Amino acid sequence: MDTTPDYSQLTPDCVLNALESIGLRCDGRLLALNSYENRVYQVGMDEGAPLVAKFYRPARWSDEAILEEHAFVQELVEREIPVVPASTINGSTLHHFDGFRFSVFAKHGGRAPELEDRDTLEWLGRFLGRIHAVGTIKDYRHRPALNIDTFGIEPRDYLLSSCFIPPDIDAAYRSVSQQALDGVRHCFDRAGDVKQLRLHGDCHAGNVLWTDEGPHFVDFDDSRMGPAVQDLWMLLSGEREDRVRQMGDVLAGYEDFCEFDARELHLIEGLRTLRLIHYSAWLARRWDDIAFKQAFPWFNTQIYWQNRILELREQIALMEEPPLWQN
Repeated sequence: MDTTPDYSQLTPDCVLNALESIGLRCDGRLLALNSYENRVYQVGMDEGAPLVAKFYRPARWSDEAILEEHAFVQELVEREIPVVPASTINGSTLHHFDGFRFSVFAKHGGRAPELEDRDTLEWLGRFLGRIHAVGTIKDYRHRPALNIDTFGIEPRDYLLSSCFIPPDIDAAYRSVSQQALDGVRHCFDRAGDVKQLRLHGDCHAGNVLWTDEGPHFVDFDDSRMGPAVQDLWMLLSGEREDRVRQMGDVLAGYEDFCEFDARELHLIEGLRTLRLIHYSAWLARRWDDIAFKQAFPWFNTQIYWQNRILELREQIALMEEPPLWQN
């Protein structure tokens, strides 16, 4: 019998008892923070500033996979790169309580970066270059890579074998998603054999906190092996002309610390396509979690899947366009 707990068992008392089991004296204040994959709380302490506790989704990562992500972030800290590491308590960054695994972090504030500002983009590029320079030192052993299989074929197969896609548009989704994956393959073929390195993995604006001293990067939970451009393209927005300029600004800072292979620009729309397919499968896999039904009520509706078909058709066209450095 499966004895893995689910989040319905993660009560406020369980959270506070877990923290007290590792010697943290809580004052009873508990604030749930915005997170769906894991459960994350700001917890008041009897003494000192509040801490942030992350309770990992059961059965998602192995202990080894979590610990090597923690080790990567600690490597960045030791090189004075602004990231938020898991705190070492009682000799470990990963703790267990009543079947749950959790880690504790210092609380860091900040605001969203102004991605319209060229200096901000260059500043982010410098730090991403430093992160990637460390990411190339060694490979992950326990975390999956970001590739067509893990972010495209496997998620698509899961969706097609599930009951989420309405029967009357199943054939259309099958066809367009297959065409989209063919387009992704062509993107990777054009790029050639690009380097794989340890990435942040989910480097959108919500995972960058900005202060007067500059940025710091949070939430390496999706860190994995992949091409460097995966951590760059989500900082871009707007029309093609805007994105060309923005990428130039990011790379102006990035290449101060890490060489960028321009062939990876062929991958941007392919990686965006993989993210879209993977995102739908992520929602489907989590649909038994009541938090997902509350936060994403539009999922699993006819209009949702119709929009995904249109979205993938747009991506098929975008993947045929020249890469961003060509005008």
